[in-house]
Amino acid sequence: MKLISWNVNGLRACMQKGFLDSFNQLDSDIFCLQETKMQEGQLTLDLPGYHQYWCSAEKKGYSGTAVFTKIEPKAVSYGVGVPELDNEGRVITLEFDNFFLVNCYTPNAQRGLARLDHRMKWDEAYRNHILMLNKQKPTILCGDLNVAHQEIDLKNPSSNRGNAGFSDEERESFTKTLALGFTDTFRYLNPTATGMYSWWSYMYHARENNAGWRIDYFLVSDRIRENILETPIYSDIFGSDHCPVGLTISLP
Repeated sequence: MKLISWNVNGLRACMQKGFLDSFNQLDSDIFCLQETKMQEGQLTLDLPGYHQYWCSAEKKGYSGTAVFTKIEPKAVSYGVGVPELDNEGRVITLEFDNFFLVNCYTPNAQRGLARLDHRMKWDEAYRNHILMLNKQKPTILCGDLNVAHQEIDLKNPSSNRGNAGFSDEERESFTKTLALGFTDTFRYLNPTATGMYSWWSYMYHARENNAGWRIDYFLVSDRIRENILETPIYSDIFGSDHCPVGLTISLP
């Protein structure tokens, strides 16, 4: 089974930059989006063979997630079950016969870590959500998790230490998530790989110079990590300040 995750930084804008060509080229079984920045119905996507699920923020033009899947899920839910955290359209959970899929767009701690407290509350609620799922059946998590976990996950770790996405608090929180019984699929297959990023600032020619961060992930339950086949990062696909990341996995 092939899965793709992509923060499109505004789907309507990405549509003007070749989104459908990239979508068709990648030809995945399940395609997850973050930061759609739109309400359902603002854009009609003709995706033959795919079931579409949308979760939009109450605030227009902000956040939002979507999942397009060839496999019809048994059930779909939205959010992490905490009302004050569930108004930004950040999580879609799909239940399939033998696994759960969670598509997530984690809040950014923002400049000066102004939103770090909110981020920590979010992380705790998200962990509770995925822990509950993982007890029932194997779980695949994906999305823009807005943290570079290790120093090899960004180009300039020293100068970014303490910044949003590379604060000690966010990195430790990510470690806690993995400790619940989850594996970072890319690192599992590529434990020492450097220069492999999924997000680049629009400033300072960052993408041209590959001065990026790996903040988009696929995590899987530890008990299915032996089934991981491929974990590509599609850095040659443009249309957003993020590129798509993938997971190919064999599930019973």
